[in-house]
Amino acid sequence: HLCDRRQRQMCIRDRYMKERILVTGGTGYIGSHTVVELQNSGYEVIIIDNLSNSSADVVDNIEKVSGIRPAFEKLDCLDFAGLDAVFAKYKGIKAIIHFAASKAVGESVEKPLLYYRNNLVSLINLLELMPKHGVEGIVFSSSCTVYGQPDELPVTEKAPIKKAESPYGNTKQINEEIIRDTVASGAPINAIMLRYFNPIGAHPTALLGELPNGVPQNLIPYLTQTAIGIREKLSVFGDDYDTPDGTGVRDYIHVVDLAKGHVNAIQKAVSAEGVNIYNLGTGNGYSVLDIVKAFEAANGVKIPYTIKPRRAGDIATCYADPKKAKEELGWEAQYDLKRMCEDSWRYAQMCEK
Repeated sequence: HLCDRRQRQMCIRDRYMKERILVTGGTGYIGSHTVVELQNSGYEVIIIDNLSNSSADVVDNIEKVSGIRPAFEKLDCLDFAGLDAVFAKYKGIKAIIHFAASKAVGESVEKPLLYYRNNLVSLINLLELMPKHGVEGIVFSSSCTVYGQPDELPVTEKAPIKKAESPYGNTKQINEEIIRDTVASGAPINAIMLRYFNPIGAHPTALLGELPNGVPQNLIPYLTQTAIGIREKLSVFGDDYDTPDGTGVRDYIHVVDLAKGHVNAIQKAVSAEGVNIYNLGTGNGYSVLDIVKAFEAANGVKIPYTIKPRRAGDIATCYADPKKAKEELGWEAQYDLKRMCEDSWRYAQMCEK
């Protein structure tokens, strides 16, 4: 069987392989799904990850899903010499998708220096090395958090950037400025900045999903751990926002839809000059309690929850206008909220087996 699998991998590579793509943070939640979609589209993928919030087992599961094992290098993007060596080892990398970053709003308020070091220096290292190794394009994992609390909804890419509500959000804003300034300086780099909203769900095979180390910082993994019984109650931070039920409203997008958006973006990143920005969202806003009710209805489980004070750095409402991504990238979300909840629960149950 191993021989057959290797032959199949070779056949796929020989027949369909396009460019070589480096994915930082490729064993993480969004990164692993994106690696699968890149491979399904014929790209050769090299993953860099320090495994600070993931596991090397994810590489095995990527192979099970796609039939192709990506190259994997355990490395921190803060290690400039290590990154340089990876580029030298895997010659001809066409573009980078940069996910590697610390990403929890609440934690960033408590540990701002950790976030500034991890999130800024990692990008600077990549941008310095790209011209040296002939890497043409970068797709940067940005966030809707750069909009703060938007003046108008749904929020478009033309919306003003607000003062960041958290160090995490500030790192995204600063990184966007770093990319703009680098390209404007004449560096031979094309950049796509994807401001995506709130990814949830899991791969339909239940082999890939969101499984953070330690106590979850995001809604869905905490919710699923509550449903299973690992956590006593789901914490809902704030019920006094100016929203229909008082809880925060967000644009939730299936992680597979989001991953496919990165494939479309990488195609543009190697051809479109300068810096281009796109929202990746569904255009629909759901409150935290909407998600709880949808999850209960989709999966037939009860989610006990408790209301806690607002969390520092959070805003009331934000959801996307995704028209630009549809028009220029040829991308739009396909999965609905019910499917997001079903896939999240299937993955959580698989992890418990």
